[in-house]
Amino acid sequence: MKTALLVIDAQESFRHRPFFTERDLPAYLAAQNALIAGAQAAGMPIVRIFHVDGPQVPQNPFSLESGAVRPLDGLGPFEAAATFHKSRHSALVGTGLEVWLNRNAIQRLIVSGIRTEQCCETTTRHAADLGYTVDFVTDATLTFDMVQPDGTPLPAADITARTATVLKDRFARLCTPAQALEPALLAT
Repeated sequence: MKTALLVIDAQESFRHRPFFTERDLPAYLAAQNALIAGAQAAGMPIVRIFHVDGPQVPQNPFSLESGAVRPLDGLGPFEAAATFHKSRHSALVGTGLEVWLNRNAIQRLIVSGIRTEQCCETTTRHAADLGYTVDFVTDATLTFDMVQPDGTPLPAADITARTATVLKDRFARLCTPAQALEPALLAT
């Protein structure tokens, strides 16, 4: 089964948001970079997806004019098999990604990137509904603390746990970077 690694929204734009913190960044980058290196070693296509949205002015970090829609500092270098810009949560809406996956006979996706519960989870659900086999590498996703509607803090670790709970065995297989790469490495 041909596999592609999706690196979703791993971009500098997030450093310009008030909720951004470096707290979980080193662990995320280690896992994300392990996936990238493993995919490169296996000859697996790596797809880069950037979120581009809102006013196209330099002050908006999610606009191309800002200069922040570029790979996150610390992310391992890779030559993307394809790069897509999205303006919705799912990387499969309005980007051409699904067409590219079909043209390249991709049947299995490894999902990684930023934010765990938003674009990574939404893309995972959408891909599963379209019939793709999906591996969700929780360690290679990053999110940030939030505040619940009642004002109670919601730690990033709890958000990640919730996402893992709702995706597991319904929409995706939860796995480590090594587990996600194993089928592709066995095929080489």
